Amino acid sequence: MSMQPKGSGEIPAETVWVARAAFPKGSLAIRVRDELGVLFTDEQFAGLFGVRGKPAWSPGRLALVLVLQFVEGLTDRQAAEAVRARIDWKYALALELADPGFDFSVLSEFRDRLVSADGGRPVLDGILAAAREKGLLSRGGKARTDSTHVLSAARELNWLELVGESLRMALNAVAHAEPDWLSAHVLPEWFTHYATRIEDSRFPKAQAKRAEVGRRTGRDGMRLLEMIWTDDAPLPLRTLPEVELLRQLWVQQFHLVEGKVERRDPKDRPPGAKRLVTPYDPEARGSVKRDTFWDGFKVHLTETCEPERLHLITNVTTTVATVPDDRMAAVVHAGLARRDLLPAEHWVDTGYANGGAMAAARRDHRVALHGPLKSVTVPHARGEAAFGQDAFTIDWDNQHVTCPNGVTSTQWHQRRSEDGLPTIRVRFSPADCRACPQLRQCVNSPKAQRREINLKPRDEYEALHQARKIQGTDQWKDRYKIRAGVEGTISQAVQACGLRRSRYRGLAKTSLQHQLTGAAINLIRINAWLTDKPHAHTRTSPLAALRPAA
Repeated sequence: MSMQPKGSGEIPAETVWVARAAFPKGSLAIRVRDELGVLFTDEQFAGLFGVRGKPAWSPGRLALVLVLQFVEGLTDRQAAEAVRARIDWKYALALELADPGFDFSVLSEFRDRLVSADGGRPVLDGILAAAREKGLLSRGGKARTDSTHVLSAARELNWLELVGESLRMALNAVAHAEPDWLSAHVLPEWFTHYATRIEDSRFPKAQAKRAEVGRRTGRDGMRLLEMIWTDDAPLPLRTLPEVELLRQLWVQQFHLVEGKVERRDPKDRPPGAKRLVTPYDPEARGSVKRDTFWDGFKVHLTETCEPERLHLITNVTTTVATVPDDRMAAVVHAGLARRDLLPAEHWVDTGYANGGAMAAARRDHRVALHGPLKSVTVPHARGEAAFGQDAFTIDWDNQHVTCPNGVTSTQWHQRRSEDGLPTIRVRFSPADCRACPQLRQCVNSPKAQRREINLKPRDEYEALHQARKIQGTDQWKDRYKIRAGVEGTISQAVQACGLRRSRYRGLAKTSLQHQLTGAAINLIRINAWLTDKPHAHTRTSPLAALRPAA
């Protein structure tokens, strides 16, 4: 399929006349077209199409259709019908009234092409560029970021369903690729256990019998893998995605104990970042945040938050569920820098705030990252020394530390933490520390003979020290209230655009969904701004309104 640019984008006169008559007060689609003009051109998506083949429907128009689809929460069929039948959509797309539109399957094909275009970021970029040109957006100022969990499009499976469905899918893939080979090797009972979806079966209620079902599935899967890796098995079977997933899952869930296949102990299984949770979406991961457990992904939304200004989403980043927030500040800043939309102040919650992120934001992007730091552990609350790091004097230039009694450290070494982050290990001489009457109050081990201190690099240490000093003031606490508004943005994305559950499988397509969600929310907010609809206030229940002042 090839792409051929379509005209100048001017709206046909008849479409204008009918749309004005049918919508005298305008609509979102009409208003956005009038104020922002042509949001997407065919040339922006030229790299997604070949130079030969059947001409494609205008990709610039398809991009706008996808955004409007998310604005109104429509299915592909409903969106295609809106293009064919709705006057305001024809106006926004600059179509003739008699234009029949396209088959709904075109939207799915276009999304597949967009996945290869940096996860659909050009769509969000197009909205932001148009808003910037109209003076609705600028760099600098204030921004805020928060994350939320996203459920996988595949339903959650229990353990027996996970291993059973993975084996069933592998058997079906092998049967499709090499039916004759499998017919010669298949066990008769496999037809009973795996010919239909595992969820259609009834698992026994007794725990011992359920465990035996799991061991039986483990033995069957191990037998299939051994058959595939024999010399007489067709080599292409080893490269089937379903077989590779089965192999990975069996390594994670089973092992041989005295020649028998047994389920691994939970402590012997891989960490959540690598652990498969469903065969239907191999990239989904299981995670937990406080009382929330989910299988899927995580999305980070960044928006402008200047008072009395239009608030627009300027960056959307999607990760697997297990990526912690404390690693995402640099990623968000890189995305904002690419769009030239870095803020002067960036407000986040405790999950993002740490010394490394604050120092990197200031050093690399000249952004002041603000967020409440995790509280310092109270001495002896969990066995820590009574003399914390604040009691010691650090001489960064000469690379030594002085204790409260005036003793100077003897060792200063650059190291790496367990997470691979740079750290500084400082040690005092055992001869100096053993003579100190306060040794037991200074070390956290009853047998330690000297004090050791782990320091962050200087820029991180000083950023933390300065931040803790500022965050203790009432002025900073009052300024921090601005961050809470991003939770309303997440709520809007969940309720208006279905952000909570992925529509598609895989990280790339889920990321595309989130980029389209950000673009859709921006159009909704631009429309509200143009119609002078004020920002919504935080809702307070009648009971909460009666709460006495502190």
